[in-house]
Amino acid sequence: MVEERLPRKLAAILYADVVGYSRLSGMDEDVTHRNLTQCLDLISSTIESHHGHVMHYAGDAVLAKFNAVVDALSSAVAVQEGLNKRNRELPDERKILFRIGVNLGDVIEDRGDIYGDGVNVAARLESLAAPGGICVSESVRTAIGNKLKLGFQFMGEQEVKNIAQPVRAYQMMMGSQKDAQAYVSERTVLELPDKPSIAVLPFTNMSADPEQEFFADGITEDIITELSKFRSLFVIARNSSFAFKDQSADVRDVSRKLGVRYVVEGSVRRAGMRVRITAQLIDAIEDKHIWAERYDRDLEDIFTLQDEVTEAIVTTIEPRLISTERQRARRKPPESLSAWECYQRAMWHIYQYKAEDTKKALDFLYKAIDLDPNFASAHAGIAFCMYAHVLMEGSEDRGRDLARGLEEGRTAVALDENDPFAHVGLGRIHIARAEHEQAIACCDRAIELNPSFALAHYVRAHSLWHCGRAAEALVSHDEAMRLSPRDPLFWTFLASKAIALVMLERYDEALECSLRAQQFPITAIWAYMGELSALGLLGRQKEANAALKRARQLKADLSVSFIKQALPITDAASREHFLGGLSRAGVPEQ
Repeated sequence: MVEERLPRKLAAILYADVVGYSRLSGMDEDVTHRNLTQCLDLISSTIESHHGHVMHYAGDAVLAKFNAVVDALSSAVAVQEGLNKRNRELPDERKILFRIGVNLGDVIEDRGDIYGDGVNVAARLESLAAPGGICVSESVRTAIGNKLKLGFQFMGEQEVKNIAQPVRAYQMMMGSQKDAQAYVSERTVLELPDKPSIAVLPFTNMSADPEQEFFADGITEDIITELSKFRSLFVIARNSSFAFKDQSADVRDVSRKLGVRYVVEGSVRRAGMRVRITAQLIDAIEDKHIWAERYDRDLEDIFTLQDEVTEAIVTTIEPRLISTERQRARRKPPESLSAWECYQRAMWHIYQYKAEDTKKALDFLYKAIDLDPNFASAHAGIAFCMYAHVLMEGSEDRGRDLARGLEEGRTAVALDENDPFAHVGLGRIHIARAEHEQAIACCDRAIELNPSFALAHYVRAHSLWHCGRAAEALVSHDEAMRLSPRDPLFWTFLASKAIALVMLERYDEALECSLRAQQFPITAIWAYMGELSALGLLGRQKEANAALKRARQLKADLSVSFIKQALPITDAASREHFLGGLSRAGVPEQ
């Protein structure tokens, strides 16, 4: 018996939510709740006056339904204008901003509420809106046409949580949004750099012991120093950050005065021989938390503890920032990208490890260089791309591509000798050219410039086993994985380590690494190499056959000759051992 399908209807859905409510509530819960209640009253009365119906409240969020898109958008504009007018009369600490998302789609009506993807998309659009702003779907933009005098800026296709297809989103440009944005930035004098900009505020000593003040300051200074080694970041100097010491500064005020998007805050609390250190990373422009962590440690050697916690914080912050920047860049239409944003879009495509994505990455990198010919990282990205191009057999002329990669890698180093990624990009090309000692030297220089640069440790490891130094490679592999446990290339760290373990005849460990590499959502044929070679050398043919069948789903024409060309192993014993395992596993020669 077929169940009766629940009735659906087309509706315009408005979803509104407060920006940074938890932080506001933490400052003064009673005052914030009273202010929120007044805001919700304003929103509900505005919705009703525009022929809408509030379906429900979810804490600080509002869901409403309209029969007409014009009414929904007119209501959204009126809500933001009303809230903006109200905020002008309040002190900064009592101002409340909302984001609003509007969608036109099918909904299920049941028991006085609405459900379905139409509602979910509206909620996701809300999260994409600027504070005090409105974000709409393409269905809304198309339906509204020129019926209202409103401007829209296309934000591109947005990947949103729990929605199968990307959502084409538009930011609405209107007077109240501009006023709200002016409130958020409050006539910012300092322009934000293209690179992610960050200030580390002095960590607060929460202990009764004033001696811990020096420890808290030491942690702060070390984080600033270590973050400054990343050429991808714009880091505010120590003296400017410490100007906010002993102040309860709002992160938006810090952002405004220092010209940064991101702020790190933290605290230190000691109890006996235990110390608790907390740290959090905040997007001050959008007023949202990106990351927070707590570290509980025994206080034995204070300097060792300081080094350990500093490294843990720094090696988490940098990849989180870069990941956030890449998502921001992906939300913008290609024609409006800066050189930095083009570079970040390119790196996202490179890390997909697909031939078609590598070509897209090159397009973004060439555009970045057109915008800024002296952008060293973009030139290094092209070198990195050319290596990936050859590795994935997307190259029609290997010699030409490697020559181009070598030229771009050398250009990157010449433009910025202190950029670790420039040296790593050049090192990648040296690997493809079977110039492994040069590749190792490039990685050593990158690590000298920034010891926390996980990619440099990984590429160094990759170079080492190519030239017969597999035992040393394991040390560099482990260091890369320790430094960046959530790296988008983590599967390649494992896949590369698996090959090194095969060369050392540690087959069980190689199998474990290779199988782990295959579990990642983004992976490639290289994740299977360690497993296939190890199984072949162990004589476990039935399992090897199954592994080869899985590998061929990624590359149907997999052959030993392809692997031999893509991985130019110069140490004869290591090469014959590894490739021999592949042959025994059933991988054909051609």
